[in-house]
Amino acid sequence: MHTLLLLILMTGCTGIPQGLTAITGFDVQRYLGTWHEIARLDHRFERGLDSISATYSLREDGGINIVNQGYKSDSGEWTKAEGKAYFVEKPDVGRLKVSFFGPFFGGYNIIALDKKNYAYAMITGPDKDYLWILSRTPQLSKPTLQTLIGQAKAQGFATDKLIFVKQPT
Repeated sequence: MHTLLLLILMTGCTGIPQGLTAITGFDVQRYLGTWHEIARLDHRFERGLDSISATYSLREDGGINIVNQGYKSDSGEWTKAEGKAYFVEKPDVGRLKVSFFGPFFGGYNIIALDKKNYAYAMITGPDKDYLWILSRTPQLSKPTLQTLIGQAKAQGFATDKLIFVKQPT
């Protein structure tokens, strides 16, 4: 019984919010590299960080290496977290499970992506408390950002609580 409960809890952490779907036609090779965090909903693990980026590379076991870093302006120090990700479904579906803490995985669901240029993406976790808007560049054009925020609001995210990350200019 305890094993079943743990399995249910862990599966719930890698899910996708009800009513949302991950993008299809995903190309992991084009997604690799560095992404800059433009906006996010607040979470303790990123609180107080600026200049946040995530760099993705392929792992030998078919997964993806992740290096997240951000600058703590109050202490003047960079922080770094290394993790790994694996596809939940097929590799052409933007649903992954991500771990920064041993065997515990969380959902990483790509719900919007510039499929032409892979210039921006919008990510959610297992529920609507998690939202990130990412860009290949430290700034995202205002019209594109407003479109993504509008999409997120229509999907039920608390866009009025978004934190806009200070990035170098």
